[in-house]
Amino acid sequence: MFLFNIIASLSNHHPFREWVFYIPNERYDTPMPTTAFIQQLIKLLPEDRLLIKQEDLTPYECDGLSVLREQPLAVAIPETEAEVLSILELCRKHSTPVVTRGAGTGLSGGARPIAGALLLSMMRFNRILEIDEENLTAVVEPGVRNLAISEAVADLGLYYAPDPSSQIACSIGGNVAENSGGVHCLKYGLTVHNIVAMKIITMEGQVLQLGNNTLESPGYDLMAILTGSEGMLGIITEIRVLLRVKPPVARVMLAAFNDIEKAGDAVSAIINAGIIPAGLEMMDGYAIKAAEDFAHAGYPLDAAAILLCELDGLDAEVSEHIFKLRPLLFEQGATEVRTSKNDEERQRFWAGRKAAFPAVGRISPDYYVMDGTIPRAALGTVLKQIANWSEEYGLAVANVFHAGDGNLHPLILYDASKTGELHKAEEFGIRILKLCVEQGGTITGEHGVGVEKLDAMCEQFNSDELDLFHALKAAFDPQLLLNPGKAVPSLHRCAELGAMHVHNGELPFPELDRF
Repeated sequence: MFLFNIIASLSNHHPFREWVFYIPNERYDTPMPTTAFIQQLIKLLPEDRLLIKQEDLTPYECDGLSVLREQPLAVAIPETEAEVLSILELCRKHSTPVVTRGAGTGLSGGARPIAGALLLSMMRFNRILEIDEENLTAVVEPGVRNLAISEAVADLGLYYAPDPSSQIACSIGGNVAENSGGVHCLKYGLTVHNIVAMKIITMEGQVLQLGNNTLESPGYDLMAILTGSEGMLGIITEIRVLLRVKPPVARVMLAAFNDIEKAGDAVSAIINAGIIPAGLEMMDGYAIKAAEDFAHAGYPLDAAAILLCELDGLDAEVSEHIFKLRPLLFEQGATEVRTSKNDEERQRFWAGRKAAFPAVGRISPDYYVMDGTIPRAALGTVLKQIANWSEEYGLAVANVFHAGDGNLHPLILYDASKTGELHKAEEFGIRILKLCVEQGGTITGEHGVGVEKLDAMCEQFNSDELDLFHALKAAFDPQLLLNPGKAVPSLHRCAELGAMHVHNGELPFPELDRF
C-alpha cells in the first residue's frame, strides 16, 4: 500500500501548473516564453547546452518512432555528474518530469518527451574511461556509440558482442535502457548478459554503484532491474561492459527457401541438432529484394526466405558444424546453401541484414516496425498467420528478425498519405503482438515498450503484476518524475481497454493515473 499512499499525496498537485510569461533574455535575440524553472536552468548550463527555442526543440520531438511527436519544455545537455545532480534537484523542486535521451534511435517512443517535461540528453557523456584488458572489461559513459567500443579495442583482438542493427549510431546507455540485442545475441546474450556494473543517479539525487568487476555480486540484482527499465528508475552515468576475444574463425551459411514456413521450421531444427550459432537471422522475400537492391549482399532474389547462420570458434569446430548443418538444411527444404568463402563475403552477407530496415524504406512510403518474441517452435505458425492478415488488411509485410531467439521484426508497409492506412497498420501490429502472447511469447524482444506497446502490456500482465511494477517505480522515483507514462500502463488505461484480467476491467485506484 505504500505506493498508493505516495501517489495519493501527490495527486492534487499537477507538475505542469506554473505560470508562463514572456520576458527579454540577454542570451537570446528575441523575447522568449520562460518560467521560474527555465530561468534557474539557464544559470546551470551554458547557452549551447540548453535549448529552449522552438526551432531547436523540434529535432527532439520523437525518437525512431516518428509517428508519435511531442515537444519538450527544454533540452538540457549536461557534461558532468555534478550538472546532472543540479538539474535533477531543480526538477524536483518544480515537480518537472525528466525524459532521458541517448542517440534517439529507439523504436518504441521511449525517449519521446511529454508536454512540460525536460529532455535530458546524455550524448556529451561520450568517453571510454577505462579498458581493462586483463579482466576483459571496459568502463564507458552512456553516450558512447555501441560500435565505438569494439573499434576502441579492435587492436587488442577484442570486441563488444551485442550488435543492434543501429550499432553505428545507437548509444550504449540506450542499449542498457532497452536491453538491446542484435544479430549475435543468440550465442552471446543480450545487453543484460554483457554488462557487470553501472553507476546511476536516482531522481532523488542518490548516486548508486551497482555490480562490480566480477560476474557475481551479493544482494538483490538491481543492475538487472535497471537494464531494460527504459529510463524510468534512474539515469545511467557509467557502464562496465564485458569484452570478448575475437574467435579465430567465423563463417556464415546462407540457406534459401521457397517457403517461409519451411525457413521458420528450419530454425528449430538447427538448435535441436545441438548447435548454437553465433547468429541465426531470417529475412523474407520483401526484405531480401529491398536489402539486395540497397546493399548488394549477393542474396538470391527468387527466394521466399533466407536464413543467415553464423558459426564461430576454432577452425575444426566450425568446419564440423558446417558439415553437419548443410545436409540438415536441405532436409528442411532449403533450395540452396552457400558458405562464405572469406571474411569479406561474411561481412557482405551481414551488411544486407543490418541494412534491411533502411532498405525497406526505399520500397514503401512508410513502414511500422513491430517487435515481439515467440518460442522458436511457433515461428512457422506465426509467419503463416501474419501472411493471412497481410492479405486481409491489404498491407504488405517485410519480415526481418532474430530467428534464433524468436524475436520477430515484421515491418508493416503502408502509406500515411492515404486516409486510414496508419490506423490499419497499428491495428495489424497490435494483433501480431497479441498473437505473440497467445503463443507463449512476449510483446517486445529488444525495442522496449515505450508508449507504442502500452496497450499490449495490458494483455500480457495481470493486475498483481502491474501493481508490483508500479510499486518498484515508486521505490526508485517517489514523485514519479522519470519518464512518466512509459513502459508500464496505468491501471486506468487497462480498465478503459476492458482488460478483464486487470482488476476485472475496473479502476480500483484512480489516483494512479497521473499522466
